[in-house]
Amino acid sequence: MKYWNEAAECMPEEEIRKLQLERLKETVAWVYERVPWYRQRLDEKGVKPDDIRRLEDVAKLPMTEKTDLRDNYPFGLCAVPMAEVVRVHASSGTTGKPITGPYTKEDMQQWGECMARNLWAAGTRPEDVVQNAYGYGLFTGGLGFHQGIETIGCVEVPTSSGLTERQITLMQDFKTNVLTSTPSYALTIAEQAEEMNVNIKKLPLRVGVFGAEPWSQSMRQEIEDRMGIHAMEAYGLTELGGPGVAYDCEAKDGLHINEDYYLAEIVDPDTFDPVPAGEKGELIFTSLQRRAMPMLRYRTKDITRLRKEKCSCGRTIVRMDKVFGRTDDMLIISGVNVFPSQVESLLLDFDEVEPQYVLVVRKKGYLDHLTIRVEAKREIYEAGPEKEAEVENKIAKHIKGMLGLSARIQLVEPKLIARSEGKAKRILDERPKE
Repeated sequence: MKYWNEAAECMPEEEIRKLQLERLKETVAWVYERVPWYRQRLDEKGVKPDDIRRLEDVAKLPMTEKTDLRDNYPFGLCAVPMAEVVRVHASSGTTGKPITGPYTKEDMQQWGECMARNLWAAGTRPEDVVQNAYGYGLFTGGLGFHQGIETIGCVEVPTSSGLTERQITLMQDFKTNVLTSTPSYALTIAEQAEEMNVNIKKLPLRVGVFGAEPWSQSMRQEIEDRMGIHAMEAYGLTELGGPGVAYDCEAKDGLHINEDYYLAEIVDPDTFDPVPAGEKGELIFTSLQRRAMPMLRYRTKDITRLRKEKCSCGRTIVRMDKVFGRTDDMLIISGVNVFPSQVESLLLDFDEVEPQYVLVVRKKGYLDHLTIRVEAKREIYEAGPEKEAEVENKIAKHIKGMLGLSARIQLVEPKLIARSEGKAKRILDERPKE
């Protein structure tokens, strides 16, 4: 069997559009009736559910942004009573309030279907042993992949992330042949295996399914060369239900979007006007089947383009290119989303430093490394290196505990960081551009 769901993945374009329009109408009516915030936004634009007559009418709908989810924290955008919610996931937000994602039982089944397509297209089959090294918990990665692995019926080894030596031991003992993790953690596993004198290429491992952070084609090649596997991609967002929105196939020529679940648009990020077919712009998604928290025209802030031609794998669902960049200042470091304002709020917990800082991002090999330069108070700076090291260590532990992010803290002399009369430049991204 080449496809997990051939009827959905290879549907003729005319049928896809017909199905999307039907489900778009249902979704708009669903949120208009059940989510007061959406009803108000639609009324402000003078749009009623009956006004959606063509797929192009999606442009009449209001945009949804991450700030809207924070403003309605925790469940202001939930379209069902909490009695119908069976799980809640969340990701960090810039103000300390997480972005929540509630799910109904039906949502969970849909998630399992989307993830099964993702894993199947990557080459995963029921007889495989899948080591799931995404983080478990509120983060959607671990349990999202868990849904797909169980849907296919594989043997799952739910290691979560970390304890890398143990990961490698389990790969040897359990004869793992599929790995799911962030791409940067896959490289960490490869490096650790080398230190343990384990030839990972001689293990049964044959494929990895990686996501949750940007990664280049050269990094894909590095993983494949060092681990002797096929490195495949998964794409998704917490706001849209997690991973499973789009996925790689054996062609490795763009990511197939599950069009029966998500309607994709590409718009100019400044004007929000549609861009000509095949051109780059900001990716916008409307969820078409979610029950607990559907999203109308969610701004991903990801820059990419869509391609509608049939793939060599036989799938007809639209493909998106790998994400070229983002329209905002969010950084993704080893799978952790980081905003300057998050770091700022944590730095301000310490009386020893000034609220003047810059985030410096560099590459060490293929891994991202973050250094946070922050001005010390005069008395701390003058106390000498030992005191500085003590404060740096305290801040690093605080950031690790709050954000799950390892960062090097560098206290610098007062007034060393350049001031700005306009918007402060908080990010110094020294990673090479591809």
